[in-house]
Amino acid sequence: MSLSAGHAVRVALLATVFTSGFAITPAFAQDAAGSEQAQQGGISDIVVTARRREESAQTVPVSVTAISAEQIQRYDMTSLEKIATQTPQFTIGRASNGSGAQLTLRGIGSSSTSIGIEQSVAVVVDGVYYGQGRVINEGFLDLEGVEVLKGPQSLFFGKNATAGVISLRTANPTATPEFKAQLGYEFAGKELVGEFVGSGPLTDTLGLRVALRASNMTGSYFKNRGIDKTYSTYDIATGVTTNHFAPAYGGDNPGTKEFLGRVTLAYDPGDRFKFTLKANASASDADNNSWNYGLFNCAGDNYALNAAIPCQRKFNIYQNYFPEDLAGTNPFSKKSGALYNKYRSWAITGTAEYAFDDVSLTWVTNYNRNTNRWACDCTFVSSDLAAAPSTEKSIYHAFSTELRAQTSFDGPLNLLVGGYYQKTKRNHFQSGAFGNIEDSTAPADFRYLGYFKRSETDGETLSAYGQVSWTILPKLEATGGVRYIHETKDSYLVQPYVNGALQALFVQDKTIYGDQTFNDWSPEFTLTWTPNEQITVYGAYKTAYKSGGFSNSGFVSIGTIPSDVAFAPEKARGFEAGIKTMLADRQLRLNLGVYSYKYVNLQVDFFNSQTFAFITTNAGSARTKGVELEFEFAPRAVPGLNLHGTANYNRARYLNYIAPCYGGQSIAQGCDILFQGAPGQDLSGAPTAVAPKWTASLGVSYETEVSDGTALGFSLDSRYSDSYLASGFAHPLSKQPAYLTLDGSIRVKFQDARYELALIGKNLTNRYIVGGAVDAPNTGAGTGTNNAIMADQVGFVSLPRTVQLQATVRF
Repeated sequence: MSLSAGHAVRVALLATVFTSGFAITPAFAQDAAGSEQAQQGGISDIVVTARRREESAQTVPVSVTAISAEQIQRYDMTSLEKIATQTPQFTIGRASNGSGAQLTLRGIGSSSTSIGIEQSVAVVVDGVYYGQGRVINEGFLDLEGVEVLKGPQSLFFGKNATAGVISLRTANPTATPEFKAQLGYEFAGKELVGEFVGSGPLTDTLGLRVALRASNMTGSYFKNRGIDKTYSTYDIATGVTTNHFAPAYGGDNPGTKEFLGRVTLAYDPGDRFKFTLKANASASDADNNSWNYGLFNCAGDNYALNAAIPCQRKFNIYQNYFPEDLAGTNPFSKKSGALYNKYRSWAITGTAEYAFDDVSLTWVTNYNRNTNRWACDCTFVSSDLAAAPSTEKSIYHAFSTELRAQTSFDGPLNLLVGGYYQKTKRNHFQSGAFGNIEDSTAPADFRYLGYFKRSETDGETLSAYGQVSWTILPKLEATGGVRYIHETKDSYLVQPYVNGALQALFVQDKTIYGDQTFNDWSPEFTLTWTPNEQITVYGAYKTAYKSGGFSNSGFVSIGTIPSDVAFAPEKARGFEAGIKTMLADRQLRLNLGVYSYKYVNLQVDFFNSQTFAFITTNAGSARTKGVELEFEFAPRAVPGLNLHGTANYNRARYLNYIAPCYGGQSIAQGCDILFQGAPGQDLSGAPTAVAPKWTASLGVSYETEVSDGTALGFSLDSRYSDSYLASGFAHPLSKQPAYLTLDGSIRVKFQDARYELALIGKNLTNRYIVGGAVDAPNTGAGTGTNNAIMADQVGFVSLPRTVQLQATVRF
């Protein structure tokens, strides 16, 4: 029996890692590989900025998972999705429309179906908040480190950090010239990846760093097994019905092409002043915006609208081109009828720092802009009965500036004060064919549409914050702080065109306005005891605030009023406590944390699969509570060896939530009350979305010199997750079974790491993981009756097994 080259490489990698030992995914950074500390054994310090100042991850009184540059390189973690694979309790579900993602941490996250909902897990890059879920389309190359801060983080990171913060720090220019060229090939997607980094001084005071990355995928992660379909339209002007042939999608997905670049200038004259300027741009093109939408569970064995399509937990999708004779007629569609996703972004960030004798000033200013366009087979599964394709264009840009001052007096009291300003604007356009209708008298771009809508939100935020640190005793510190936020959002939503046959459902030219003003105070208190350098004990009371908003991707019907598409702020409050220890001469790290947080008005977006309506709701309240344990062992007797792991228990439940019913929920299944005049359910006591009770990780890495100038290293990591419901509305068919993923890498370094050859495998167990789910459009029937049929489930599926061969040259 012969093996393909790709299969042979995968088998070789699996055999090597399994014979090397067994492990489960690291949840914190390892600096073992290649570092001086690793050569001596023992655990090195990791610097984090969880409190907007540099501190050791082991002594900062915050629950933080830190990922070092070495680990990022080890597993080629160049996107948020790849970072999530190394972080238990953090899950990302990539979505096609709406906000573009569902980021979940400790069972708290934000629905993906509304572009107006900002994420409860905030993403911060070089100290700048990025407010859109579509930030997952950004590529993050050349990172210095990543910090995953768990729980409310409002004091230091502002609004929209109720569930946590993903903070990314990009690398800065080096004091001496350094260059790196890297070429990789991923076998499953047949993706060629090239990267170049050049860094060093231009003058005695000016440094430059340039990082570039480009990739081209000719293979696929998901097989498109779509079935040819016919989309019939009834012309309301002539009464003629026309059949339109929509061929099955001809290629597999995603077929991504990316280019990423960053230029960093650092000016440091050495007289207390430093200025850093970073400019970056991203361009990403994919063959399909819903390339990871898998039909994974159904009320029957097959898809309700096409019996030829099975419901399977396999890496298959079933989608179609636009009908050939309609190609190019929709706004933003291609004349070829091809599906696509096109993302473009750029940003510039300036950071000025000045140090007085006892006061340091930091000023960070940023402008960022992104544009996302797509053409979508938004039925997600081939069906003659379902709606035809949709298109969208959304533009988001933001300007922000933040000034903060921090004291470093010798006395017991020190202060941190800051002010923040942000101005944002979102423009949203969307078209959709709907109801099997057309209108030959309409403008050409609208003839085959059911609707065309546009929406806009202008936002402005003013915020001030401060913290007092009081050293009560030499080893006991108390801190207290508060952030004040004043925010306005001015929005509108209108459908400039609605086909006449649908105007009993959707209304043309009826504009819904939302003029919103929010004010919030978010206090925080922490008590930290450090009996010695090896032990830190802390307890904290924290609160957080997430902005209310306007559902830009909603619909306007006859009865729609502003409160139907506007939603209230989300707030969190609760307690966290922990102990961090460094034992056995810095060979063993043991950390234990407990937490309990209550969320009020948790923002949840609901998609009605039977009417294509989007409803943004606020859950009355929810609570997440749990225990987290992590360890790391790096014996000095075996330099280069590092063992690490975590065990986490988390219980996330709605406390009080009268919610919409999921599609096809019967009275016996709990759809027995009213929600805003429609069938509703009481979800009190039900789990929130993507909230496994147990997660765990265990891993090993080892590097050793095998000859003069040559080193061999390997790592083996996996992550365990308990089962959970991917739906925020307790749909039983959305259950994700428990899984165990395995990642591994093998590296050989030559001439003191000048040359390096690596083989990197991720999800080697090839687990099918759903990070979010929606009811399949047009499925489900009889909601709120005794004879209901549950809606089929479409999931946002993570990547299958990937194996990459990577060569690196440093000079």
